[in-house]
Amino acid sequence: MKVIEHKYLLPFVLVTSLFLLWGLANNMTDTLLSAFKRIMDMSDTQTSLIQFAFYGAYFVIALPAALFIRKHSYKSGVILGLCLYAGGAILFMPAASVASYAFYLVAIYIMASGCSVLETTANPYIMSMGSPETATRRLNIAQAFNPIGSILGIVLSKHFILKDISLYSVSGTYMTLGFVLVAIMVVMLFAKMPEGKDSGRTDGLRASFHRLFGNKTYLFGVIAQFFYVGAQIGVWSFTIRIVMQELGVVEAEAATVYLWSIIGFCASRFIYTGLMKWFRPAKLLVFGAVMSVVCCGIVVFGSGLGWLMVVALMAVSFFMSLMFPTIYGIALGSIASTGSATDAAGDVKIGASGLIMAILGGALLTPLQAMVSDVAGIYTSYLIPMGCFVVVLAYALYNTKQATLN
Repeated sequence: MKVIEHKYLLPFVLVTSLFLLWGLANNMTDTLLSAFKRIMDMSDTQTSLIQFAFYGAYFVIALPAALFIRKHSYKSGVILGLCLYAGGAILFMPAASVASYAFYLVAIYIMASGCSVLETTANPYIMSMGSPETATRRLNIAQAFNPIGSILGIVLSKHFILKDISLYSVSGTYMTLGFVLVAIMVVMLFAKMPEGKDSGRTDGLRASFHRLFGNKTYLFGVIAQFFYVGAQIGVWSFTIRIVMQELGVVEAEAATVYLWSIIGFCASRFIYTGLMKWFRPAKLLVFGAVMSVVCCGIVVFGSGLGWLMVVALMAVSFFMSLMFPTIYGIALGSIASTGSATDAAGDVKIGASGLIMAILGGALLTPLQAMVSDVAGIYTSYLIPMGCFVVVLAYALYNTKQATLN
């Protein structure tokens, strides 16, 4: 059975390009913590407000985005998301002019709102482009391009932000990205895409929520996604700081190690996707979660180990890379496989918003990790992502057991 059918090839390629774009935004934002810490002499807790604004927007905007695409179409969601993303990025320049941290947070919030709309739209859109049996593999392929965007984000940050840290180096980079996004939005506007509209629906939003809250696999998936995103953002947000301490290097040099972490994250997504031909996604999720817990443990207790510590930190990225799309695919797939086709089509769009709202984990758990860092040290703070990976492991084991029972 083909993972991507020929008739969906062009739409698949176009929508997959969006995964690259929000990956770029995510990881450029991660490097802002180090930049603002130096520019404005902030604590870890203060700089973590960047992540709170970014991932808080994901939580607030995801459900309205789902309602929007439910009423209109997937393509309309793509255009709206690109518009907000570009607008927020362009606002970085006036934020630099007034040198206001609050203004930057507003710009980040608007930009992240666009990313939230894109993620709420693109993930179920990709899963709908073919057979439900290959939906999780198809999503893993598309999600593999997300870390490529992350790599580009780190490269841009390393050469245009961290190399010469100032408000205008930050803002100029983001404003340029904004204009590129406007050009991409114009292309998407005129591209021929499947609309993905709901048709023949006989019930409303309340009925969708009733079915979703009765789906244990979906609900547990939302919880697991919350903790996974908190772990991912926490691991990446403080990677540069730990590398600086362990290896005695400056931000730009530490960003190179961070870049290699994301390259490993990207490569392992393709490896995991290939392994899904022979292993169930839930079993691979068990493996990735166990190894991530082990590597976080090395970070917590391995202060002063130098490169051994850094390698363990980089390995977390390698092992956790399958988690977001696999949790997403399992949870959303449990909706698509139950009820009538008409009900499932609408429920998937609302269900997708719940899984994107779970990205709130990055907004809440990263500041928690920052507080632990300020009080007990940056190494001890990795107990937070370590605990998060335990939750992911529980979800993986639950789904492995469910598959055995069925």
